[in-house]
Amino acid sequence: MPKSTGQKLKILYLMKILLEQTDETHSLSVNDLILRLAGRGVTAERKTVYDDIEALRQFGLDIVMEKSKSYGYYIAGRDFELPELKLLVDAVVSSKFITQKKSLELIKKLESLVSRHDAGKLQRQVHVHNRVKNMNESIYYNVDALHEAIADGKKVSFQYFDYNIKKERVYRKDGALYAVSPIALLWDDENYYLVAHSDDHEGLTHYRVDKMNGIAKLDENCGDAAKGFNPADYSKKVFGMFGGEEETVKLRMDNSLISVVIDRFGKEVMLLPDGDNHFTVSVRVVLSPVFCGWLFQFGEMCEIVSPQSLKDELKIRAEGFLSRL
Repeated sequence: MPKSTGQKLKILYLMKILLEQTDETHSLSVNDLILRLAGRGVTAERKTVYDDIEALRQFGLDIVMEKSKSYGYYIAGRDFELPELKLLVDAVVSSKFITQKKSLELIKKLESLVSRHDAGKLQRQVHVHNRVKNMNESIYYNVDALHEAIADGKKVSFQYFDYNIKKERVYRKDGALYAVSPIALLWDDENYYLVAHSDDHEGLTHYRVDKMNGIAKLDENCGDAAKGFNPADYSKKVFGMFGGEEETVKLRMDNSLISVVIDRFGKEVMLLPDGDNHFTVSVRVVLSPVFCGWLFQFGEMCEIVSPQSLKDELKIRAEGFLSRL
């Protein structure tokens, strides 16, 4: 008797069919499976299909037999549940640093982790086209290159650019290479930033990853540039990833802002009652236009106790704004 065709691939095709076409509400009978195998050029008999299903179970696939008018089989448990994938899709869609093209590619890959029936439920969540998305397609690979350099403890070089009114790249330093010791990657305000030590600047500085071009790992080691660096503390101090002078700021705020302060600086921040309706808090922050804007939004509910230099700075900014009205 001639050997049936496609037997070496049969169990692999069977696994693929079950993963792609079945879930808890969509099962396939053995006859359905035989027909779908035949559509791939693989002949199969009922007994061998039963044997293959059992082998896939032993391999670790969570195949459940459903008893109705006829026996049906479906994949019950997967590496990712549908609610988990919905969260991941939402994260991809809402991330400005991932371009529209790359967002759609990632979502397509996430859809492959569920049945085609559940993939449709993920597709209905996709609203990428009208979202503000990054223009730099290379950011996806920039992040990977920087992670590798950080893990290896090596310096990196790159070009850094801004956009002009025509949305064209304008390279800083006339296109000359930056060379820095990468310390960490932070995600702030839906953008990726590289925190690094540069010989050209005192202390730490940071760069928008989507504005970096031609990243290359150098042979030179970073040394102890990352020693003592705490990403969480750094994120609390730096508003909008604007650099500036770090100072201790004491604020007197309305009690309605307690949750706002905890959200920004963490639960460990010390809040001291000041009367029945107010509290004071002292925090270390980098003084920047973004921090000033953060304070402005609270109006009369926030009073700057110290330092005086910050009070003066806010007065100047307020007067400048009012002069343009």
